[in-house]
Amino acid sequence: MDINVSLLKEICEIAGAPGFEKRVRDLVIDLVTPLADDVRVDNIGNVIALKKGKRNADGKRVMVAAHMDEIGFIVTHIDDCGFLRFHTLGGFDPKTLTAQRVIVHGKKDLVGVMGSKPIHVMSTEERTKLPKTTDFFIDLGLPKEEVEKYVTVGDPVTRNRELIEMGDCVNCKSIDNRVAVFILIETLRQLENPAYDVYATFTVQEEVGLRGANVAAHGINPDFGIALDTTIAFDVPGAQAHEKVTELGKGTAIKIMDAMTICDYRMVEFMKQTADKSKILWQPEILVAGGTDTAGVQRMGKQGAIAGAISIPTRHLHQVIEMAHKKDIADSIALLKSCLEQIDDYDWKH
Repeated sequence: MDINVSLLKEICEIAGAPGFEKRVRDLVIDLVTPLADDVRVDNIGNVIALKKGKRNADGKRVMVAAHMDEIGFIVTHIDDCGFLRFHTLGGFDPKTLTAQRVIVHGKKDLVGVMGSKPIHVMSTEERTKLPKTTDFFIDLGLPKEEVEKYVTVGDPVTRNRELIEMGDCVNCKSIDNRVAVFILIETLRQLENPAYDVYATFTVQEEVGLRGANVAAHGINPDFGIALDTTIAFDVPGAQAHEKVTELGKGTAIKIMDAMTICDYRMVEFMKQTADKSKILWQPEILVAGGTDTAGVQRMGKQGAIAGAISIPTRHLHQVIEMAHKKDIADSIALLKSCLEQIDDYDWKH
């Protein structure tokens, strides 16, 4: 169950809203450069780290994708009192914005709070209706003239929450998908003898439409593709057995399908056999809503890719209290490493 929690903390807490990934990208470049044979950044901002395989003469390419971006916001207006209006970057349940701190990344970072109408002055109708993102504003505690010294329309905003350990779990904002960034980096650290050339790809703008993965897959043109992302663990009070998708502590998840991808049956079977052979705990994942970089990796190469995904069970997704089990994270690293080392042993023609 041992994982490098301090590194995971650093990766999760750094800012990187969709389209504004520079800070997390710079960190990723620093971390992967000693671990790869070549590191480059493409025009859209993906980091692509190549680790050459023992059979690179075969010309086979494996693309592994983990998106760097986190859900966030963008400033759209500064009102006469210095309050900020915003637009979401990625999917939010509006009720999760209540009473949260955020960081506005302008000329300097400013901490703000998500404000809304106090319940004391709400009408009966207002108290019973579901909130909308437009009900909220960002309060920086500064007058307009001070706000405008540092903030302009178009500045990104991220959520403010540190990573903590809770029992056997880690809890933070942006476990989605920084835990996958961590898993890919740790796999590169341990991976000494991959079968084929591995293109470890840290993608941008996944939360707003898989944009980085689409570009990267088109450029890499992989034969095989593995996406890394979180998935729902709905193993909480009130959940029916068929609703859980995955459960914490039951191992890494092997994706069968989500709303955007039916994973290649050969990749699913390869991952299952590899996990069983290596005695890695795993669980199946079928996610009927939502999608991941798997779709871009599978479809955007010139001939398509034999693609699947390793998913990390996570509670409370797209909140600031996302929770993953340390054993599931370790199992995900183990499965990815084993797959990259053994991918040439499988009969892909059946």
